[in-house]
Amino acid sequence: MSGKIRVGVIGTGMMGYEHINNLKLMPEVEITALADPTDHMLGLGKSMLGPAGSNVATFSTGEALLDANLVDAVVIASPNFTHHDVLQPVFKKGVHVLCEKPLCTTPEDAARIRDQAASHSGVFWVGMEYRFMPPATEFVTRVHRGDVGRLVMVSIREHRFPFLQKVNDWNRFSANTGGTMVEKCCHFFDLMRHIIQSEPTRVYCSGNMDVNHQDERYDGRKPDIIDNSFTVVDFANGTRAMLDLCMFAEGAEHQEEISATGDKARLDVLIPPGDMVMSPRVGFRNPKQVTRETIPVDPVALEAGSHFGATYYQQRAWIDAILTGAPVQVTAQDGLQAVRMGAAAELSAATGRAIDMAEIAGG
Repeated sequence: MSGKIRVGVIGTGMMGYEHINNLKLMPEVEITALADPTDHMLGLGKSMLGPAGSNVATFSTGEALLDANLVDAVVIASPNFTHHDVLQPVFKKGVHVLCEKPLCTTPEDAARIRDQAASHSGVFWVGMEYRFMPPATEFVTRVHRGDVGRLVMVSIREHRFPFLQKVNDWNRFSANTGGTMVEKCCHFFDLMRHIIQSEPTRVYCSGNMDVNHQDERYDGRKPDIIDNSFTVVDFANGTRAMLDLCMFAEGAEHQEEISATGDKARLDVLIPPGDMVMSPRVGFRNPKQVTRETIPVDPVALEAGSHFGATYYQQRAWIDAILTGAPVQVTAQDGLQAVRMGAAAELSAATGRAIDMAEIAGG
């Protein structure tokens, strides 16, 4: 591809702003178009581009943006429930795409997109930021090279603040998001698969909406999104994983803690501050031999977003795939599997039973 990659951003809400901030750091990229149905949000998106924003075309829909033939690639950061339909003109135009997670809100829609992406002429990439946080990336590298020995257990803990408010409060209802276990947790389920390198076979989730949003009403409706849960996932290779989620734990020192335990050692990563802790297995009552290391993150990448540098590193890999044919690291199949695992967790929480993955569409 000669010249700069012309990129459009569809959806200029919070994640759209983060993508704009990070795309500005890519010398090979020129942001040429923005799309959002809300004029105010479009204005904010243009303002983030500074003087260059005056030359950026704006549209009320992604389809109109694509019909203008001003872009070679698009980032889709519109609400979850729009992804399936927003992607249809993308497939027709054949442009490169990075679609934010979750790929879709249902396994059925995600499977349909997976099938369409298989014949798509452009690079198709699903946004899974957590793979690209430098401490998490280093953590996965060390697990894969055998630092913990034979991997037996993976544990992910996220204790954080509640869901933020979005335009028209769309994220308060599972019909729009796919449910917390799809909307929020699909990137953790993707991370499990990425670490373990196997496919899930069974999911059990115990979760509820116990604290957040209790007094909120929207057109008389009460939100229905899980705010805390424990999820256990069994994998085909015998490894098991657990996700501990709490969305009313604003005071937690570390928002995310990820652990991998094998037959030789346990490896932890804390985000933030990016500390890596290695605890070899030394035997009962023997002194522990713990080592701690901090994985650096480029301060410019940290400043450009709220995902510990991950959006920058993911966009860098996406752009490299467009320019050089580098491998796509997060495929439509990865996006589908993350949605399926989230859907299984939602179904498990609702029914109180473990869900065999064969029950979930798209397999």
